[in-house]
Amino acid sequence: MKRIACLLALLALVTACDRGERPKFVNHAAPDFTVQDGGRSVALSSLRGKVVVLNFWATWCPPCVDEVPSLVKMQALMRDHVTVFAVSVDEDEAIFRKFLHDYGAEGLLAVREPSRKSAELYGTTGYPETFIIDRNGVVQRKLVGPVNWTDPEVIGYLRQVAAGATAPPAAAAANSR
Repeated sequence: MKRIACLLALLALVTACDRGERPKFVNHAAPDFTVQDGGRSVALSSLRGKVVVLNFWATWCPPCVDEVPSLVKMQALMRDHVTVFAVSVDEDEAIFRKFLHDYGAEGLLAVREPSRKSAELYGTTGYPETFIIDRNGVVQRKLVGPVNWTDPEVIGYLRQVAAGATAPPAAAAANSR
């Protein structure tokens, strides 16, 4: 009887940890969306022609906070080839704006979307989750969890995507799905 109880408990734990099936966007056109934030409107499709690092995040998410400094540095380093489109699911606009200021992240294309519609469109269930989208609007990679965006392998991969090649680096592949 104990054995059955243990198996049932293990099954319940495994089921509880399952994040569910996610849409398979890799090698497909990135679903377009538009975010209205603070009187401005930003459409993903308006970024065609550059590699887009589409990052879903929140200020209350410790791994997201850890990732922001390297995102900011990578954006500065690769600004001519890569655009970080950082979509926050934060509810509080003041906290969001203060965070951007405090972390020097005003250079990112950062928007706040508390409705989470775009995150839901992409099947995001945790934060951070990031999609690498090539210049033609095709999703090349999905990354789950924080990434060191200044890692030489990650920078090299982004340069490859910008040049039209898409072999993933080991550092990014560890978090990819």
